[in-house]
Amino acid sequence: MEHASPACPHCAAAAEAATPEPPEAETEAAPHACCCRHKVRTPEEHKALLNRLSRIEGQIRGIRGMVEKDVYCADILVQVAAANSALNSFTRELLGQHIRTCVADDLRAGQDEKLDELLKLLPKLMK
Repeated sequence: MEHASPACPHCAAAAEAATPEPPEAETEAAPHACCCRHKVRTPEEHKALLNRLSRIEGQIRGIRGMVEKDVYCADILVQVAAANSALNSFTRELLGQHIRTCVADDLRAGQDEKLDELLKLLPKLMK
């Protein structure tokens, strides 16, 4: 489920710079005025994605350490390939979740905004 967050720090700063309105108007307008989008994930989805990212982060730190120690290029490249594979796996998982939830919900509601967004996103993912 995707929603705009009225508590978004970026939008809060923009709201402070804008002309103040009555409190009722701010409350009603805040979700629609937010430029940031958010996805509500289950605790399991959230944890699984963060765990994957932590592993990738560890791989990248390991690669950095190899470079700092002047490890042989081919050995570093093997680790780079593993990190790329892990990042691609993360991308596939997140894309699958996006299609199963955000895109499917949008289509069920008779809207195709997320489908159009996905069609623009896919070429970027296929580079």
